[in-house]
Amino acid sequence: MKGGLKMGRNNLLLKSTIKHRINGRIRLRCEALKYLSNYKDEIEEKMKSSSFVDTVAVNTVIGSVLINYKEDVDENRVINFIDGIIAEYDIKVFAAMREQQNTNMEISEKNDETSADILKRLGLNAAVLGYSMAKGRFGWGDIYNVDRYGRYGRFLTLPALASIYLNKGLIENGVFGAIKNKRLNADTLTLTSIAASLMLGNDKSALMITLLSDIAELMTIYTMEKTRNSIKEMFSVNEEEVWTIDENGILKKVSIDDIEKDDKVVIHTGEKICVDGEVLDGEAVVDQASVTGEFVPAVKKPGEKVFAGTVVKTGNITVKTEKAGDDTVVSRIIHLVEDAASKKAPIQDYADKFSNYLVPFNFLFAGIIYMATKSPARALNMMIIDYSCGIKLSTATAFSAAINNAVKNGVLIKGGNYLEAMSNSDTLILDKTGTLTEGKPAVTDIEVLDSELSENDVLKIAGAAEETSSHPMSTAIITEVEKRGIEIPVHGPVITHIARGMETDIDGEKVYVGSKIFLKEKGIDIKNVKEAEKKLSTAGSNLIYVAYSGKVSAIIAIKDKMRDNMRKAINNIRYQGVDDILLLTGDLENQAKEVATLMGVDRYKAELLPKDKADEVLKYQANGSRVMMVGDGINDAPALAYSDVGIALGGGSTDVAMEAADITIQGDNPMMLPTIIDLSKKTMKVVKENFGMVIGINSVGLILSAAGVLPVFFGAVLHNSSTILVVANSLRLLFFNMERGV
Repeated sequence: MKGGLKMGRNNLLLKSTIKHRINGRIRLRCEALKYLSNYKDEIEEKMKSSSFVDTVAVNTVIGSVLINYKEDVDENRVINFIDGIIAEYDIKVFAAMREQQNTNMEISEKNDETSADILKRLGLNAAVLGYSMAKGRFGWGDIYNVDRYGRYGRFLTLPALASIYLNKGLIENGVFGAIKNKRLNADTLTLTSIAASLMLGNDKSALMITLLSDIAELMTIYTMEKTRNSIKEMFSVNEEEVWTIDENGILKKVSIDDIEKDDKVVIHTGEKICVDGEVLDGEAVVDQASVTGEFVPAVKKPGEKVFAGTVVKTGNITVKTEKAGDDTVVSRIIHLVEDAASKKAPIQDYADKFSNYLVPFNFLFAGIIYMATKSPARALNMMIIDYSCGIKLSTATAFSAAINNAVKNGVLIKGGNYLEAMSNSDTLILDKTGTLTEGKPAVTDIEVLDSELSENDVLKIAGAAEETSSHPMSTAIITEVEKRGIEIPVHGPVITHIARGMETDIDGEKVYVGSKIFLKEKGIDIKNVKEAEKKLSTAGSNLIYVAYSGKVSAIIAIKDKMRDNMRKAINNIRYQGVDDILLLTGDLENQAKEVATLMGVDRYKAELLPKDKADEVLKYQANGSRVMMVGDGINDAPALAYSDVGIALGGGSTDVAMEAADITIQGDNPMMLPTIIDLSKKTMKVVKENFGMVIGINSVGLILSAAGVLPVFFGAVLHNSSTILVVANSLRLLFFNMERGV
């Protein structure tokens, strides 16, 4: 699965091994060929192109190639030639492999019981167990007369009947599931131990086994429920009824469940938007932070898109519904992350398989101990004390708790497999625009050339010309004007000169704002700008020239600012063991170089298309690197999808970010990157601690039970206590401080 791909540093996947040889004929096996069925003919032609190869037959089904070659040619030369051709397809191999493994992503079984259901079971269990113990102490009579029913009486005591009733749900998987799969499982073992306890007359032990198992199950399900609730709270629409306009133009309130595509929904100030759609009428300021991560509310006008889960801060809008209910962006996000705990990490899959393999050994140990000691109690302990439950919960609860904590802090993680992959990652690939930089051009410096003007005067003049433009450079200037609280003066009509600049007048004086060529075309003397240009000539800066009253008044430098704390985040990530950090961007060479220098990355590549970025990711993976990719989730979608862990940071298109990335950071704080790596490493540490506890405690219990030191009742207590300890240890991840990373 993604995040769990085994890629050895020796590229074993792309290397051939000899299956059969005679002089002049050799059959090679190469796993990579299984992923190259679309290129079979092309590969054969390339292999036949050599002067020493006579015939070639490639079989992509079993991954083999049969070569007949000239007998005087060295065998190693033939193998190297074949391996060289296969290596040319490394990216295609890993792309096909990734797609196949994502398709085959394993989903673990889900428990339909809720914490409320288990609490009821625990209440009944505790009541019966308490009564039974009190009965024995105070001599109260049992409702069943054991002697009256003879040998069946041991199954008719109150604790026995309660044990049977409380474990009826295990029968389907423990008995019928084992028959269907032809393999014993943990539920089979639990049922057998309970049945054996009852047969031996240890009804309280059977009830105690059930009680402690339910406590562990309660802790596990509670963790899962907290994860789901945290997700729903983050995105909840919280609207049961909405206003719609019917075909007669009448405004009426209807249930949100009745909304369909093309319905017209009216949203007022303070209300949450409950559908995905397009604004038909009105204007509103919409807070989209819960969906896109943008902390600045966006103004929505007719023709623009809105998403369910966002909030109308001010204004009223009418929206034509495009998606409603479970089809909305926010609903898909919820479903994706609700399923996160079910996606198995490689270590979790290993733990599940390993624990299932151990179940038959418990029956074997029980048989051996009984034959050696003739003690049913000792044999029973061999079945009560098992590794399977604890080993399974060692991973499941840890990943669920970590995902829940992340969600509460605005980080969406699609599965525990990505936490494991992140903890093992050694290479970080970063996008530039919107990731290392804010993606929003801003005024960084102003060089005033007219001694009679101040910076604010220059911005006032430039703002008059740029006020009506939506160009990013114009937006940067207007943003700076608003930031400084400058009032734009009354001015004449604004004339736009495409790809040149803007023109207006203030009190009869002409104002030109734009490129140096634009000012030159307007007859402005630009000879005195060289010194100012040198001061502002940093790579990546755009220089905007301002002319007023017939002369150059100032030069404004505009640049996409570095994201705050990004350099600090990168240093933290390097300290955590990620030893290769590089920048991939579609921007120009000089801009990429400057950002790479400022951020302290190891290498960079510029002017790349989205496909080029994906190819770079696959190249690193082909060389054995475990790759994390951080991007904005839009142009970087292919690279995010192919990386071992794709991370979308901050704003951007949520549709793309959630579907392409494995982890989405809702806010714009880059320090969340090293924090999530901290969380992943802490999670894996907890998993290993859990393994140690389960194996250690249960091994001691088995030894003591075999020696006859540990009674059945305390064997059940010891085994289930280890399971509870594992869950409790995992729950510590709920309190991992993601603000400080400790």
